[in-house]
Amino acid sequence: MRGTEEQAYLIAREIVARRQAACVNILPGVRSIYRWKGKICKDGELMLVVKTLEKEFDAVAATIRELHSYELPEILSFNVSHGERGFLDWIAGSVDKEAEFTDEDEEELAFAGVDGDDD
Repeated sequence: MRGTEEQAYLIAREIVARRQAACVNILPGVRSIYRWKGKICKDGELMLVVKTLEKEFDAVAATIRELHSYELPEILSFNVSHGERGFLDWIAGSVDKEAEFTDEDEEELAFAGVDGDDD
C-alpha cells in the first residue's frame, strides 16, 4: 500500500505534537525505483524530512512504524555537521519536554510566500 498525503500529515503532526521534532517537511513528487521481495518496483511517494536531535531518533522511528502503512518504512538519519546556531537552538527548544507551549494547530497551513489564491 502506498503512503498517502493524509498519512504523511498524520505522521508529521504526531512527531511534532509528541515533541520528537521541531519541524517535519512533507516533500511530494518523490519517485522511487526499488527491489522488494524479489521484484523491481516503482512508486510515487512522499518524503518526510524530520528536523530533530539525535537523541530523539528511536522515538521518531517508533512513531513512524506505529502510523505508517508500509511493512518496512524508510527511516534514515543524517547528521548535520554545521547549522545556523539560532535554528539549531530552536530545534533543541522544540523537543524540550519540559518547555511550556501549546499543541493547538493553526486554522490553515501557512506556506511561506504563498497566499493560497490561484487567481
